[in-house]
Amino acid sequence: MTYSIALNFEDGITRFIDCKVGEKVLDAAFRQRINLPMDCSDGVCGTCKCRCETGAYDLGDDYIEDALSEDEAQERQILTCQMVPSSDCVIAVPVSSSACKTGTAQFAATVSNITRHADAALEVSFELDQAPVFLPGQYVNIGVPGSGQTRSYSFSNRPGEKLTSFLIKHVPGGLMSGWLEHAQPGDAVPMTGPLGSFYLREVTRPLLFLAGGTGLAPFLSMLQVLAERKETRQVTLIYGVTRDQDLVMVEALQAFAVQLPNFTFVTCVADPQTLHSQQGYVTQHMAESALNDGDVDVYLCGPPPMVDAVRQHFKNQGVTPASFHYEKFTPNAIVAACSTGDAA
Repeated sequence: MTYSIALNFEDGITRFIDCKVGEKVLDAAFRQRINLPMDCSDGVCGTCKCRCETGAYDLGDDYIEDALSEDEAQERQILTCQMVPSSDCVIAVPVSSSACKTGTAQFAATVSNITRHADAALEVSFELDQAPVFLPGQYVNIGVPGSGQTRSYSFSNRPGEKLTSFLIKHVPGGLMSGWLEHAQPGDAVPMTGPLGSFYLREVTRPLLFLAGGTGLAPFLSMLQVLAERKETRQVTLIYGVTRDQDLVMVEALQAFAVQLPNFTFVTCVADPQTLHSQQGYVTQHMAESALNDGDVDVYLCGPPPMVDAVRQHFKNQGVTPASFHYEKFTPNAIVAACSTGDAA
């Protein structure tokens, strides 16, 4: 038996290692050629201090307080030279992946299927040579054949599947959009990843998901994982788009509402001329009950103006979520990911 340990480096790169029962994380990482920061390896210096964001573990009592104080341990900071996992874990490593002599994993992928949603988006699936391991919400860089360039897209499927999918915005004249217009099943593309600090943390309170356009993709991945776990806490999704035709994959959300009895979703369209029943922006359709007086974990994926508007809305309402994880994106790239508050 082994545990899967996700090491999230500060440059956004994630590497997964297997940790044997009773094995310390530092030893497991070295065994798999990842040089986590260390000096003494005896719980004395504190050089290997990281933060365990999810999962169960034991630190023993062989380290000194100068290396890890009681307050730090209460905040789930750990010493990798002492940490022995007792479940799968996610660990935030406060250095770059290159400093640990590692980097992104590479995958060989071929186009499997392309579903076009009018002129709004494309649902693209790829067959991979190996099932990628990632955290629900993360993304990969996909190489555009013949261009020497990459584009960043969030997984919309659950982790561990060899057939992986993405929801890609159709951009007239766009590099990836242009290639996909002529792509055929079997066409090969390179992928590197997983990447990003926007991912589903351990669920300890109600969840509020806010999606803008194709920012729906990472939530589809998260919802699949939550459905698989039979999550019982309240999960609310508000999905906003610009035009009526941008509202895609609603059928998938309806299916999740059946699988997850405590999952509800609202869709809205910003266009004043919309025929949709809910006009406006996500901030106009955010019920007080979904905010749960601030005792809620908020996840937001959308364009920069949407992220800024939601942050201002929380400020105006005097609400500070227990944690707030967001990712900004443009049609060509992931711009930034950020987490605030208690991420446990």
